[in-house]
Amino acid sequence: MVHLKSQREIDCLRESANLVGQTLAEVARHIEVGATLRELDAVAEEYIRTQGGEPAFKGYQVGDNVFPNTLCTSVNDAVVHGIPDDYALQDGDLLSIDCGAKLNGYYGDWAYTFAIGDIAEEDAALCRATHRALLRGIEQAVADQRVGDISHAVQSHCESQGFSVVRDLVGHGVGQDLHEDPQVPNFGDPGRGRSLKPGLSICIEPMINRGTARVVTDDDGWTVRAADGLPSAHYEHMVVVRDGEPEVLSDYGYIEDVIDPPYEADALTETTTR
Repeated sequence: MVHLKSQREIDCLRESANLVGQTLAEVARHIEVGATLRELDAVAEEYIRTQGGEPAFKGYQVGDNVFPNTLCTSVNDAVVHGIPDDYALQDGDLLSIDCGAKLNGYYGDWAYTFAIGDIAEEDAALCRATHRALLRGIEQAVADQRVGDISHAVQSHCESQGFSVVRDLVGHGVGQDLHEDPQVPNFGDPGRGRSLKPGLSICIEPMINRGTARVVTDDDGWTVRAADGLPSAHYEHMVVVRDGEPEVLSDYGYIEDVIDPPYEADALTETTTR
């Protein structure tokens, strides 16, 4: 069931999204060659808890699998849901971090791909395409459009740049539950799917591979990887459907006040909500 949010609920979601942004900014201050994923996870958990929030992902259960950490840290060919461990970041790595926090009963959930040191031009192009596809998808998140319009905007841009859209994983609604209806795929046909109504809160999150779209899951039951071992990028925003223009609740400015983005700014701009 789809739940359209009141202005009060949207304000609560914005507060949760801002907590995620503040957390990722704190994590970004610790990202450097040699830092371990476990260290970054500890920074995130401590920050969320000191601000009165709860890590959204820690203890999240799917079947018999329980996610053990605060962050999803996915390096290079890991697409999503990577478990933080003692891997030390290396020059040239791509690090996708997905962070979730619950504050006052509402969830914040968004993601960002970081460049560690000097990355390959092919990986920079992947980040640029994935980020721009996210913004193109957001442009479609207005009243009386359809989910398929978002999906098609993401897919068409990434595929036009020679990259592959992961089809096994999708975006989703967000609110008092971490994952709500509707699902928001990154592929599809325009004019298809659920009609978008004002007050719908969704996470749009392109997961884009440099090579094949096919993915496999590690034995840990969580880490999803590109089947050919080539890098992947993941950007995610929390968005509220409005009449005329979407409202972006999450803000990459928190992160980009600390580090330079792995993509160049372009004509499509993001709305700051701080």
